Parts: sequence; structure tokens; C-alpha cells
Amino acid sequence: MMKSKTLNRYWDYFDKIYCISLNEREDRRASAKIQFSNVGLLDKVEFVIVRKHPHNCEQGIFESHMACIKKGIQANANNIVIFEDDILFERFNPTNLKNCIDFLSSSPHWNILFFGCLVSGSERTENKSVLKIKYSTLAHAYVLNRDFAQSLIKTPWHEIAYDDMLHNLSDGFYAIYPSFSFQSSYRSDNERYVRLDKFRRLCGGLWRIQKLNEFYHRHRIKIIALHIIVIFLIVMSVV
Repeated sequence: MMKSKTLNRYWDYFDKIYCISLNEREDRRASAKIQFSNVGLLDKVEFVIVRKHPHNCEQGIFESHMACIKKGIQANANNIVIFEDDILFERFNPTNLKNCIDFLSSSPHWNILFFGCLVSGSERTENKSVLKIKYSTLAHAYVLNRDFAQSLIKTPWHEIAYDDMLHNLSDGFYAIYPSFSFQSSYRSDNERYVRLDKFRRLCGGLWRIQKLNEFYHRHRIKIIALHIIVIFLIVMSVV
């Protein structure tokens, strides 16, 4: 109980915390509740129950995230946390979360901080637990600054997936390091990505892909240098 109360306090900084869940996915909600309980979040999360879009899953996902943002703005939240119900927490460290909160509290220039995502680049900040990132994809766990949320909510649906839209706006984006939020092994409800979902599973799932992505961009220079050395040695041995 004491551990739960201690973890709970770390989440007090966040004004509104939502979790998107399809109406028919009671199984995911049950699993998510266990995950939230493990990190002291269960009594702080509001589940936003949505119905699957009849024609376009991407539009449904887009509208679900926008619904959460709108709820947060209407509740006068200064920051809004959004999860998806296939959430999986691993490597959660209260100290790292506190460091991130210190960063968000002292920096006026952040738009989004991700608790887990895929990136196309990252660099260190003065805070050891926060990376400035070039966002690529995945929007299963993140916190929005109110100012950015107010600008985002004005964006209408234009046949662009939600995370693709975020990718196009990728400025003032940060991520906790190491990430502690992943997508679980549930099969995707998005019919458009059935083949991609199968491929991801062959690669070990998004959990493994996200970790490898983080490791690569965190140590990219060393990895590239090592490959160059190996290629050079191979060439020299042939010559």
C-alpha cells in the first residue's frame, strides 16, 4: 500500500489522464487496469470508451485521441496524458518520471513528451531522463502541453493517421529515457495494418522493436563506427 501511495504522488503533476478503449474490448481494459495499478495510476485514469468507426479505423483512432484532448481542454487541464488500452509498462522508474516532471515544470517550450514511441533521431538534453526526439510513430502513451493541445484540436480529419499528423508537426517533442511504456502483444484492431502487425510479431512485437529503436538512436554513432570498422577489416582481409 505504501508503495502504491508513493507512486501515486509522482502522477499528481498531471492534470488529466485518459485511456482510450473500444467499447467491446473489456479484455484490454481489464489488462490495462492491472498495468495502471502496477505504476500507481489506477485511481487517476479515466477510461474514454469509444465505438469502432464503421468504415475507417484510422479516422476512428484520430477522433478518439481528439476526443481525449477536447475533454482535457474543457477540464482546464494544463497538461493531458493519453494512453491506449494495450498499454504495457516495463522499466518504470519513479526517479526518471520525477526527472521528467522537473523538466516539464521548468521548460516552457515543450509540446509533447512521450513515455514510449518510435523515433527517427534523438539527442540528449540537460536532463538525463529526457531526450529531444524526431518523432516517427506510435501514440500509445504521451503527455500534451495545453497550448499545443489547443492548436492540435483545431486540426480536422484529412485522411492522415493520427501519428502521421504528429510526425508532420514534430517540433518541441521529447521522450523519457529509458522509455517505460510499450504496446502489448494484443493483435491490432486496425484492419489496414494486419500485414504490418504480423511482421511486427515476427520481429518480436512492438515491445522489442521500440527497445531496439531506442538503443540504435541512443548509440547510433558507435554502431555506425563499429560497422565501418568491421567492413574495413573484411576488405583488408580480402586484399
